[in-house]
Amino acid sequence: MDRLCKSEKGAAAVEFALVVPVLLLLLFGIIEFGRVYNTQIELTGAAREGARVMAIQNNSTAAKAAARAGAPSLNPALTDAQISVLTNGADPSSCLNTIGTPNLTVTVTATYPLTFLTGMFGNSITITGKSAMQCGG
Repeated sequence: MDRLCKSEKGAAAVEFALVVPVLLLLLFGIIEFGRVYNTQIELTGAAREGARVMAIQNNSTAAKAAARAGAPSLNPALTDAQISVLTNGADPSSCLNTIGTPNLTVTVTATYPLTFLTGMFGNSITITGKSAMQCGG
């Protein structure tokens, strides 16, 4: 009877050793997915804020500042180079056509290189948030 207990203890240790790597992979996958998803949501919100400011104020500098402020938890923070402001897919300088009528839309795109914590799924991934609004509010 004593031998049976010892062999069962060894079997439990072997089973634990086989299951732990799978559980750790699952745990780290959940953590990394949560970080990617959170960053995606934050970038989309930042792009929405930038598009809203550009559509109302017609100022691309203020739109980029609003987009940066709309993603406060990103570390490192968004830079102007990572934020694109386009009106009807063209020059971001104005929300107005040459004849003074409003353009159809302003589009703000924010891109961010997210570095993975574990490195198990690669080193980094580029995440993009995009928003479009009608000029003039």
